[in-house]
Amino acid sequence: MTVRACPTLDLERAAALTLTAHQVPLTEGRVGMRDIPQRGKVWCAVATVFALAGLLTAAAPDSPASAVAACEAGDADADFNGDGVRDMVVADPEATIGGKPRAGAVTVVYGGTEMGAERLDQDSDRVRGSAQEGAEFGFSLAQADLNGDGCSDLVVGAPYTDVAGAQDAGAVHVLYGDPTGLAVGAATSYDQSQDGVEGGAESGDLFGYAVAAQRPTSGAPYLAVGIPGEDVGSVPDAGAVDYLSGGTWGWVDQDAPGVAGAVEANDRFGYSLAGTPSHLVVGAPGEAIGAETFAGAFWIFGGSLDAAGRPKPLGAPNQESPAVGVAERGDRYGTSIAAVPMPDASGTHKGGSYVAVGAPGEAIGDTAEAGSVSVYKVTAAGAVTTVVPGLHQDVTGTAETAERADHFGQQVAAVVQGTTLRVAAGVPGEESGPEHTDKGGVQIFALPADGGLSDSWIDPGYGIPGEPAPRMYVGVSLGATPDALLVGAPYGRPGASGAVYAFDWAVADGGAAKHTYAPGAAGIPAGGTAFGAVLR
Repeated sequence: MTVRACPTLDLERAAALTLTAHQVPLTEGRVGMRDIPQRGKVWCAVATVFALAGLLTAAAPDSPASAVAACEAGDADADFNGDGVRDMVVADPEATIGGKPRAGAVTVVYGGTEMGAERLDQDSDRVRGSAQEGAEFGFSLAQADLNGDGCSDLVVGAPYTDVAGAQDAGAVHVLYGDPTGLAVGAATSYDQSQDGVEGGAESGDLFGYAVAAQRPTSGAPYLAVGIPGEDVGSVPDAGAVDYLSGGTWGWVDQDAPGVAGAVEANDRFGYSLAGTPSHLVVGAPGEAIGAETFAGAFWIFGGSLDAAGRPKPLGAPNQESPAVGVAERGDRYGTSIAAVPMPDASGTHKGGSYVAVGAPGEAIGDTAEAGSVSVYKVTAAGAVTTVVPGLHQDVTGTAETAERADHFGQQVAAVVQGTTLRVAAGVPGEESGPEHTDKGGVQIFALPADGGLSDSWIDPGYGIPGEPAPRMYVGVSLGATPDALLVGAPYGRPGASGAVYAFDWAVADGGAAKHTYAPGAAGIPAGGTAFGAVLR
């Protein structure tokens, strides 16, 4: 398969693809955002203490205390208004706001029947700051009930925000849930120029490139912020994670006590993050394994904190530990991570997690950059066992065929339904012929607890509505709810600003979406650039 160029970027000449469509390649060189005039991304590349009851320790004047009683009935995941119905967030980090390209916006689609949908950006009166060209507000998303009021809160990364003169230093915004909508009562913003936030705001840090948030079954909720462009000492782009819990910011890098490995150039530690009530998982797709640069690895952390506010290190698997293959240069294992609580046979969560890890640069036989996904079980104590050593398109009996530069596993999503783990892998480089270069697709796997494997396949024109087109890169954006796999299609159709399709997890090959979300339809505000580039 031949990968053609994205607008203004030849992916075939790139050392590696980290496309989340609005992203551009992860390469061994240090590349700045402004060096590639494409969809914003690199790799191409508080102060006042705010009052998150249980997350931070002191109350701020604008803390959302008034919402506490009103939201206590809400118990659904991602329920921002506390009505007991799950809500959805769709980001368009490339949206032009107030004439500023790539300032970014998020659209909240409320799941109940009363509130419909609303778009929020940094020119909204509910979000701190103001829209900034190139900031890409919405590049990363996470949610959890951070202040304990019963409503979920939304975390929005804007990693290309310029801070105090530092280009692309990055910022993160927390929009608190409220019965009348997100951030009605308060919002918080964090960056590394603030007192108390570990590190300092430096050009190219990309604070907020990835975010994760959880409210564990015991202990305080946490907010984790990936900073993959962070220089650690004199080591460029080693990467780090800022971790906020119980009022303390902890700093995690590979030189922290108990963390496996060592700080090295281009590790990009914190490039990807995922969390469950038991574990935080951190990806570093640039990690060298022996002499194999950009082989990649991931780290598992538990909930207990040391005196410096760092979560407990539990291990750092790569493709050779436990054995799931061979760590090779350019695999970029850890580019994408999905983590979900692991139930026992009764369906009760007992502290374990399933973790799916994408390696979109993995060669399958002689097929370069075909990609793979590995799936693990992680116990509460951090013991790792392999569920599937490598899902890919040449697995016997599965749909499609591994082809050059498919980038299978560029994005992953997962959910547990009953005793079946379901894993979706995005394949943005998939094509059906020269007329549909890189239209992309999604492969969905069912992994029952009692063994076995089955799969299904959807792509534009075959389950995903509408006519296929070149360079749609479907598979760069996936989201998981208990009942639906969300597939973003933010690119490729002239004149369209993107869409999101919801499928049953058990969809058959080419099966139809059960719902479509698009700007200007069903109450969703019109306009935008790449609606669906990030989903939550």
